[in-house]
Amino acid sequence: MNFPLGEGFGINTNLLETNVINLAVVIGVVVYFGGDVLRSILKNRQESILKSITDAELRFKEATEKLATAKKQLEVAKTKAAEIRAQGVVSAQLGSKTLLERAEEDIKRLEETKQDTIRVEEEKAVNQVCAQMSRLALSKAMTKVKARLAKDSSLQRRVLDLNIALLGRITTKA
Repeated sequence: MNFPLGEGFGINTNLLETNVINLAVVIGVVVYFGGDVLRSILKNRQESILKSITDAELRFKEATEKLATAKKQLEVAKTKAAEIRAQGVVSAQLGSKTLLERAEEDIKRLEETKQDTIRVEEEKAVNQVCAQMSRLALSKAMTKVKARLAKDSSLQRRVLDLNIALLGRITTKA
């Protein structure tokens, strides 16, 4: 129900018109009475957002710097690891070479010891054979001499005279 202007105060039942008017009145009251409060809230919110953005940018910058530092450290660690691997290979090769050289020296030393032992054993065997042959030859010579001396008394007499003469010379020299 619409009342014409000038006839009094009434209720406007047109929803579109009343909502716009009511909304304009509410916004006007809010702006008038709450403008300063709303502005300070919005300003605080804006400062808070700016501070958060600034803090986020600072943390991003720090994180970027830490990432760059970590990448550098990773490269250094990779380089050190490669050096350590290379040194390990060189050390292993050197150790292997040294071990082979020692083994060759030990083999040479053992070969020399073996040859010395063989030489000593050969000398012992030769000396034993010579001693045995000397004993046998002396034994045969003694047997022959005894046999001849037993058969020939004049030979026995000449041997005794010869031995007495030799003893005489030895005692006169001494």
